[in-house]
Amino acid sequence: MTRDITDLMRLGFPQCVRLLLMPASAVLLFVMAGCGNSSIVGKWRMSGTENQTVWEFSSNGSVLVGEVRGRYKFGDQDRLKIETPFATTVYVVNLSKDQLVLQDLGGSKLEFTRVREGQP
Repeated sequence: MTRDITDLMRLGFPQCVRLLLMPASAVLLFVMAGCGNSSIVGKWRMSGTENQTVWEFSSNGSVLVGEVRGRYKFGDQDRLKIETPFATTVYVVNLSKDQLVLQDLGGSKLEFTRVREGQP
C-alpha cells in the first residue's frame, strides 16, 4: 500500500489525475450509452381515433403496450428494440417534443402523441 502511494507521488499530481479520469470517463460514457433516450419516458397515445392504445415507457427500460408488458432498449442509429412475450421488433425512432414516430425496418409507421398529466 505504501509503495502504491509512493509510486503515485512520483508520477506527479497531473499524471495521477489523468490516470483516474480515464477509467472514470470510460465508465461515464458506458452508463450514458446504456441510458438511451430518456425523453421517451412517459405515456404515448397512438394517433388516430380517440380510444387508441397507450404505450408507457418507464425509465427502467420497461414498456407497457396496452396491457402487454415488455422491455425496450436503444441501439445505434436511432433504433429502438421492443421485446414483448409475443414479438421482438426494431424501430427507427423520430422523437420531438410531443410527437413520436416509430418506423419498423419494413417501412410501416406508428405515430404517437405524448399524454400529458391530467389527460385520460
